[in-house]
Amino acid sequence: MSASDTPAAALPPHWVVVLTLSLLLGLQPVATDLYLPALPQMPASLGVSAAAVQWTLSVLVLAFGIAQLFWGPVSDRLGRRPVLMAGLSLFVLASVVTVAAPNLSVLVVARAVQGVGLAAGLVCARAMIRDLYTPDVGAHVLAQGLSGLGVIALVGPVIGGLTAASLGWRATLALLGLFALAALIFIWRRLPETLPEHRRQQGLSVAERLRQWQGIVRQPMFRAYTALTSSTYGGLYVFLAASSFAFIEVLHVSRPVFGLVMASMSMFYLGGTLLCRRWLPHRGLTGTVRVGAGCSLTGGLWCAATSAWTLLTDHTPSPWAVMPGLWIYAIGHGMHQPCSQAGVVASFPRQAGAASALSGFVMCWIAFGISAVLAVWMKTPGLAGTLHPLTLGVALGGAITAWVALGLVQRHGRPVPDAPADEQTAS
Repeated sequence: MSASDTPAAALPPHWVVVLTLSLLLGLQPVATDLYLPALPQMPASLGVSAAAVQWTLSVLVLAFGIAQLFWGPVSDRLGRRPVLMAGLSLFVLASVVTVAAPNLSVLVVARAVQGVGLAAGLVCARAMIRDLYTPDVGAHVLAQGLSGLGVIALVGPVIGGLTAASLGWRATLALLGLFALAALIFIWRRLPETLPEHRRQQGLSVAERLRQWQGIVRQPMFRAYTALTSSTYGGLYVFLAASSFAFIEVLHVSRPVFGLVMASMSMFYLGGTLLCRRWLPHRGLTGTVRVGAGCSLTGGLWCAATSAWTLLTDHTPSPWAVMPGLWIYAIGHGMHQPCSQAGVVASFPRQAGAASALSGFVMCWIAFGISAVLAVWMKTPGLAGTLHPLTLGVALGGAITAWVALGLVQRHGRPVPDAPADEQTAS
């Protein structure tokens, strides 16, 4: 099960790898989903508009994307463990500042620092898979870690909703820091270094680094899976950014009930990762992605139909009439993510950190662009105060994801036969 040039004896215990992946990958939804039930409380508390509060989410994603370009090459040179320790420590310290933030400006800066720390965890989590396993096995192990993420994301919004309702939004931000601290202690105590000395890169000049990234971008498999992970996350990001206002302010559900809505999304996402684990051994990466594309498209069409029904009848639907489309989309997302994140680094055993970072950078810039569009949509007459920014945004994400999954991934989603790893570039 190990990568071809990594001795089996060097592998850490399987449960340590899976739990580490669950904690590191789970930190991202914890950093976003857990505090979403508290988001509508912030404008009145901080004396700002609802649109301004969206910056606490979008700036984290932006910093997360940019910082990956730093952490990825550093982890390829120094190893994963020191980068993880530094990034998680930074996240914990920034969490203390978010809890005590006296105004929105301080809160936004602290959230940006959290994004920098978060980037280290996500880059190393994806790169560790390539350090330890071959691509197909890595996707299966990653699916196990993402199943753990699903459990974390399932419980997190419920806890966040109850905490926001009883203790306020600052208490929900304190929970983020406690989660990161728990991950930091576990990794410090249990996780050995996963990148062998002989596969570490020497320091590169700026010109050499740019040439390395150019070579990575030229690789068709990298491009296909980066497009897939970006498009499926783009649709999910619409839900993350717009759902709290849509459900709490438009559909008038309580914050604890909204926590259950978030938890139900996590449950279906978890189901998607379990289906991914079931089908990967038989269908491979591209076959599993093909099934996920059907879910992405079906969920998007349901959301588009919800918007159409609302416009034609001039009635606001029940919250639970909206959910089936979102649930189906979440299943597809749970199938795409293990495949795409394993596929991104599959061809780069010596550059897994750089490839992971570059893919994450692209994904986060797309999410940042989506947040800018949503900010405009949520203030546009005819769209403001409606479900349309949420439902139409997810519908568009589902359509693009299906197009990428059934096109680019099917053409370029397998390693080029007989080509050396790190050299499978476009002709």
